[in-house]
Amino acid sequence: MPKQKTCRAAYKRLKVTGTGKLKRRKANKSHILTKKHQKRKRGLRQATLVSKADEGRLRRLLGK
Repeated sequence: MPKQKTCRAAYKRLKVTGTGKLKRRKANKSHILTKKHQKRKRGLRQATLVSKADEGRLRRLLGK
């Protein structure tokens, strides 16, 4: 059986932390920012972890 190829789209969007968790960026920070409050935009800057429910699927995409 051939090796699992890495999904390049997922590889560019996700990082694996030192403890092995998956880190991702938050959505809604690309355009139409004038109607969003400053507090909301500040919160969207922070990266967050992938939820446990999705982690298995995304690990498979990353080939890990």
